[in-house]
Amino acid sequence: AHLRQSIRERIATDVTGLSTTGSNVFQSRFYPIEDASLPCLLVYSTTEDSEPTEMASPRPMTRILNVVVQGVVSATQPDDTLDTISKEVEVAMAGDVSINSLANNSFLSGTEIEFNADGAKPIGTVMLNYVVEYRNLDNAPETAI
Repeated sequence: AHLRQSIRERIATDVTGLSTTGSNVFQSRFYPIEDASLPCLLVYSTTEDSEPTEMASPRPMTRILNVVVQGVVSATQPDDTLDTISKEVEVAMAGDVSINSLANNSFLSGTEIEFNADGAKPIGTVMLNYVVEYRNLDNAPETAI
């Protein structure tokens, strides 16, 4: 598997079993969310920048991957639940900044909170944006260096 996938899978493992979301963790931004699955977390990557760090062959590459851990709730007071989810995810992610040695570093770069009250129940989401820096050789995108 590409390191990007391995990183995403490890992050999903790191945030599975949290008090608020439990095992409701899905590795997709398009997971059809039913009430029985809420509250839940969605883990997905959005963008990645890459650049060679040496002109050797094969070339070592430094990659900067953006991964979102998105909490989704359906509640009458989503603010408090979203803040609790944020706290739990931040603590879990801080406990594995190297993403099980797949990355050199990771950190929370920003948080977005949104609400949608158009449906039968208000839906709230919190998107925790993580920057993950990792390295590999350009001919081995599945192996961290």
